Amino acid sequence: MRSKGDATAEVEFVTVHGKRRAFVRTGSGPALLLLHGLACDRTTWDRVIPLLARKYTVIAPDLLGHGLSDKPRADYTLGGYANGMRDLLTVLGIDKVTVVGHSFGGGVAMQFAYQFPERTQRVMLVASGGLGSEVTPLIKLVQAPGWEAAMRVLTIPGLRHLETTTLRALASYGGGPLRKYTRDLDEAATIVESWRDRRTRFAVRHLVRAVIDWRGQIVTMSDRAYLTEAMPTAVVWGRDDQVIPVRHSSNVAALVPDASVTVLPDSGHFPHRDHPEEFVRLLDRFVATTAPSVYSRARFRRMLSHGTARGPRLVTAADTA
Repeated sequence: MRSKGDATAEVEFVTVHGKRRAFVRTGSGPALLLLHGLACDRTTWDRVIPLLARKYTVIAPDLLGHGLSDKPRADYTLGGYANGMRDLLTVLGIDKVTVVGHSFGGGVAMQFAYQFPERTQRVMLVASGGLGSEVTPLIKLVQAPGWEAAMRVLTIPGLRHLETTTLRALASYGGGPLRKYTRDLDEAATIVESWRDRRTRFAVRHLVRAVIDWRGQIVTMSDRAYLTEAMPTAVVWGRDDQVIPVRHSSNVAALVPDASVTVLPDSGHFPHRDHPEEFVRLLDRFVATTAPSVYSRARFRRMLSHGTARGPRLVTAADTA
């Protein structure tokens, strides 16, 4: 079934395990799987999908609980999302992909590569979770006891319109020292708009509880980073990221020594939206200059046998204070 959506390509729907999943599929060539972040949807990639579709088959889903996909009482863990992406790709007849994950989607991308290395050719992480513990306090508040009641009030029609209008007005603020704090507020307005749906709030809250507690991010790739030895990895971050600190990109050198790391100036938590042409250039270069990972069970077994359960020490706020 297909339906016209608000994205640059048609939105398609497929039902897997009784749950309807929305996605965009466009272009031709090597397959790219684009995974959005917490409380976002496939439209976060709208500025890069048309450019990427010139050379690649682009798959951009709404993760379960987001966008036009179903929002059931379900498994909202990283493992659950990775399984869902495996099943979606299987239904679409796509065997291998380069996975590109933004923010929470970066955590899903890493989990997908860990669970299904035989189907993962490369991984690009964009302002990704899982590379350090710190995260904006606003996300931590999602698990607070009164969050649901507060959101019911804050998303009533009149008040919600005032909030989103204010956020978008601040986002259009021209320049100056405050720009790094206001740049991403247009995306924040879209998130607030989506929270008018009780089912979306339910999904987001369960998702946050699975990966974040009051101390910060729970899930980390540090204990399994040695498995990326056979997996081409790239990292892109915005220098002014206010959601997940850009200093987490410094952990990549310890976690994945062979990874390429690019920090984009004049960019926040959504570098693919701030600089779409540059982002596409970086992704295209990454694909062109790296050989796709080839899964070997024997090699994977050796890495697991000789790998350490204790990963390298990660950079924290105290280290940079």
